[in-house]
Amino acid sequence: MTMETILSVKPFLAVLISLVAVPFIIFSKTQNLRETWTFVAGAIKFLLVLSMLPAVLKGKAIVYTVAQIFPNLGIAFRVDAFGMLFALVASSLWIITSIYSMGYMRGLDEHSQTRYYSFFAVALSATIGVAFSANLLTLYLFYEMLSLATYPLVTHHQDREARSSGRKYLLYILGGSIGLALPAMLITYHFTGTLDFAAQGVMAGHINSGLALLLSLMFLFGFAKVGIMPMHSWLPAAMVAPTPVSALLHAVAVVKVGAFSVVRVLTGIVGVDLLAQYHINWIVCTIASITVVVASLIALSQDELKRRLAFSTIGQLSYIVLGVALLSTSGMTGGMLHIAMHAFGKITLFFCAGAIFCTTGIKHISKMKGIGRQMPITMTAFLIGSLSVVGLPPCGGFISKWYLVLGTIESGQMLFLLVLLLSSFLNAAYFFPVFYNAFFLSDSEMLFEPGIKEAPLWCVVPLTITAGISIILFFYPQPFLNLAKLAVQSINGG
Repeated sequence: MTMETILSVKPFLAVLISLVAVPFIIFSKTQNLRETWTFVAGAIKFLLVLSMLPAVLKGKAIVYTVAQIFPNLGIAFRVDAFGMLFALVASSLWIITSIYSMGYMRGLDEHSQTRYYSFFAVALSATIGVAFSANLLTLYLFYEMLSLATYPLVTHHQDREARSSGRKYLLYILGGSIGLALPAMLITYHFTGTLDFAAQGVMAGHINSGLALLLSLMFLFGFAKVGIMPMHSWLPAAMVAPTPVSALLHAVAVVKVGAFSVVRVLTGIVGVDLLAQYHINWIVCTIASITVVVASLIALSQDELKRRLAFSTIGQLSYIVLGVALLSTSGMTGGMLHIAMHAFGKITLFFCAGAIFCTTGIKHISKMKGIGRQMPITMTAFLIGSLSVVGLPPCGGFISKWYLVLGTIESGQMLFLLVLLLSSFLNAAYFFPVFYNAFFLSDSEMLFEPGIKEAPLWCVVPLTITAGISIILFFYPQPFLNLAKLAVQSINGG
């Protein structure tokens, strides 16, 4: 079934709006003006994305070609259900993260805020570019743009640790994409003559089983933003960045771009039929499962809160890859849906970590005993974010994990079901003690004296909003769930 297409410049405008805002941010003479431009651009971007939603929900695709560069290949955009799901998450959370940035950056009186907001805008432009890419070339260009735009954010503090972490970040991210993903892309173009994403992939009939496996693994490890082990070490290292950057990295821009890119390539370039025919999907599932379990075990041993969250993210990203690689309808739905559900839960947790640091200067969990009595709103939001990431009601993460579990049963793969259940148990083991120690210790065990209050309002409001949305998505997951189902239906030729 051929999907009806609508020609519109809207996808290009949605990508462009953040870039247009950058000069206004740079030349703003006051903090208020700079932040106003950030909000205006964020609101326009979100409304542009939202305006395309009705057509996509009707099963239509919105297309726009910017330039034709090679035969059958150019810079082009195509908005479908999967791209819309990701773009909705990214554009909505940019606005909330911008609010949070105001409280955090002002609260700590951070330096170079103009540079920070400028590259923040470029990063979101690249993220939407990836979401709406019509082909692998366009996706790759925006992927690299995102890598370069987030480097100044990761190295924001400009000290030795930040520079060292920045080098590791570029080594993994650029090394993976240039060393693995780019050659795989060129080989694919050589054999198939196209890099356009197609519902059933483009490799079938053009390459043999060995080359199909090799290219699949090159893409899997080449898009290192997804954090599949052993291409994961950049992620904990990037935690030296300011917390709003960490939140952006882990919930929206960087890691989800990695997961999105891998899913897009496996389904739109390799194709589900080829993955199943040569049993490549089970190899991908195994690699993802190892990452899920090992990352969860490492998270247990981390005392620094942001590092614990970082290893948690590594495991959660592999849920997305695992779900899609199961190739069952429920598994693929759950994997795609997890992009959204994890985003709201995890960004809440990072906002909470930042609020604690902003108020107390504390980074380590062992020093947070009793903090819930002084910061009850923040730590209640932390519980909600934890419930969502663990996959428990009444939070949206339960819905995506439910579909993932159903996906393993549909595929007849009880081993991967055990992986999901074990990792959820480990998630609870490294999150719930943080909440317990915050509220339920005896007075003699408390490390906090009365007098510490909640973080600035601009920090508390965003984490309250994202925690609230995590609960709302349990009762009303339809916006993202319908898009995920539409995307899977399209991939399966329905």
